[in-house]
Amino acid sequence: MNATQSKPSIVFCHGIWADGSSFSKVIPALQAEGHEVIAAQYGLDTLAGDVATVKRTLGRVSSPAILVGHSYGGSVITAAGMDDRVVGLVYIAALAPDADETSQSQQTNYPPTDVFSYFEVADGRLWMLPKGVECFAGDLSEQEKKVVWATHYAPAADLFTNKVDGTAWRSKPSWYIVAKKDRTLQPDLERFFAKRMNATTYEVESSHVPMLSQPERVIDVIRTAAKAVQESTAGKAARVTGR
Repeated sequence: MNATQSKPSIVFCHGIWADGSSFSKVIPALQAEGHEVIAAQYGLDTLAGDVATVKRTLGRVSSPAILVGHSYGGSVITAAGMDDRVVGLVYIAALAPDADETSQSQQTNYPPTDVFSYFEVADGRLWMLPKGVECFAGDLSEQEKKVVWATHYAPAADLFTNKVDGTAWRSKPSWYIVAKKDRTLQPDLERFFAKRMNATTYEVESSHVPMLSQPERVIDVIRTAAKAVQESTAGKAARVTGR
């Protein structure tokens, strides 16, 4: 970490039915605290393409960086996190596949969530129906829920069956936020992922979008991760220089 970059950069990675604007409530506070922050905006066409976009985005901020992934974004950071510029991973109600898994693999071991009663496949994309937003972001105000639906971004219908190499949580420190009232990804599946990666784990009384419904909790977890990797990086540098 160089002298001009005292804090790690933060790169946000969105899920399906969302984009970088889903982090709008947490970005300003982190910027104000001195972090370089950027949201990777990828097309949800292929997992490999989305991972490549994140790696390009890492080049737009100083290194080292923390990747923060929401929902499907967890699959993205699991692969993109293998990049040497990444020093930590924060998962928000997120998927975290192992080397032999896809975004869908572990979900089949749990009952389908409510949101999957409210989608439609059209033009090769998976669209959320208006009533689905209640399952996706039910603890937001009515106005906010309407904005979430209006800005939701449909993934390729086969996106969750894509697979790429790399399991960053096996080698890099991880933090995980479990959304206890999630009706999009099973909370017990989130707990499974968190335990398997040995993440520092937090549980919040939230829908699938805690960064919108409880942004201060999410900011606190990212702060904790940033402080931990900053101290770890400083410690390694001290050992190298013999100080």
